[in-house]
Amino acid sequence: MPPGSPSSGSGAANGPPPLGEAVLASIETHLRQRELRREELYQQARRLRRLAQATMTHLHLGSAEPAELSAVRASLAELSDRLRREGRADEPLAHDALQEGVEASLLGAIVNGGSLPGPSELAVEPEPYLLGLGDVVGEVRRVVLDRLARDDLDGAERHLGLMEELTQSLLRFDTTRAIVQLKPKQDQARALVERTRGEVVMARVLARARPAGARER
Repeated sequence: MPPGSPSSGSGAANGPPPLGEAVLASIETHLRQRELRREELYQQARRLRRLAQATMTHLHLGSAEPAELSAVRASLAELSDRLRREGRADEPLAHDALQEGVEASLLGAIVNGGSLPGPSELAVEPEPYLLGLGDVVGEVRRVVLDRLARDDLDGAERHLGLMEELTQSLLRFDTTRAIVQLKPKQDQARALVERTRGEVVMARVLARARPAGARER
């Protein structure tokens, strides 16, 4: 061995020290806390989804209570605030819940004849708001079909007009999918409007073709 060359033993002794126990323990603590936060976020989002879905069902049945809509909006604001406080790393866990909370809130305003709340009123970011706006077009279609089933053609046409207005509002936005996956919602809303328009027109034609006595009955 050349003079001055380090031996294998001295090399190991002079190498970089291993990670200390305190560092490793702090990483473990961080990961455990992250897991707990994710589980809490998941459960909170799950509760909001179930509440929003139940509320929309009750809205279509005409049995929704004001307290239900208030609970949806409160839960929506709480979940959105939590994401702002804790960061967006785990936002995908809450994505669908925020979207459905917005959808239920908008449907509640429509069914009750109120003005549609915006993102700031619902305490959510514009991205989940737009996705919820896209989905509520389908909920309004259900209202149209319900009116048609009741032979309420005027009511069906009014809600078809609302579907068209909502879709036009949605089509105003053109942004990259990296920010918000809006294009599928826009395409779906446009297709629903076209299908619903055809159904309303056909219902009107059939109504006019009915004998006067049958229409009165």
